[in-house]
Amino acid sequence: MQLYSYFRSSAAYRVRIALALKGVAFEYVPVHLVKGEQRDDRYRAVNLQSLVPALIDEGRIFTQSLAIIEYLEERYPNPRLLPDAPAERARVRSIALSIACEIHPLDNLRVLQYLVRTLGVSEEAKNVWYRHWIDLGLSALESQLASDRATGTFCHGETPSLADICLVPQLANARRYNISLDAYPTLTRIDSSCRALDAFAVAAPERQPDAA
Repeated sequence: MQLYSYFRSSAAYRVRIALALKGVAFEYVPVHLVKGEQRDDRYRAVNLQSLVPALIDEGRIFTQSLAIIEYLEERYPNPRLLPDAPAERARVRSIALSIACEIHPLDNLRVLQYLVRTLGVSEEAKNVWYRHWIDLGLSALESQLASDRATGTFCHGETPSLADICLVPQLANARRYNISLDAYPTLTRIDSSCRALDAFAVAAPERQPDAA
């Protein structure tokens, strides 16, 4: 199994956490996004979207982090990343999707680069954009989790799930841009519980072979 990854990619970070939680060994293949390696013909032969992550397993290529994680969930069912009950599964997926589909895409590297390189947005204005979408998304998520009895040590109950796998990389990304997280005590409490686990620790950006 090979994982094409970039150490700072939030999406690749999610998959690394899932692999670590399930104890699945893999070969790490770095793709340096800042240097544009994702647009090289060699990588486009793996993923025409020029995005990371991409997972190769038994000769088949899988893309999109949440699809990869659901594939891993079905192939390696223990420990579970999604609850058994349909309503609980929907809750976990809703939290995960609110991060992966509503917050993250607006702050993705290629979006930020387009703002600066193509539209001529200043660094200050770019950072205002970033903070706006982070605060909007995290504020809603904080309110949701703080008021829901289904929230436990983790986003859902007492074991990490797909929701936590999405939350931790998003908060790491916010910290990298010096975003204050003081307004999100529930999110940061859950994040601390996650990062205390070995699976989250080994998947952290600074622990990857291409970290610089």
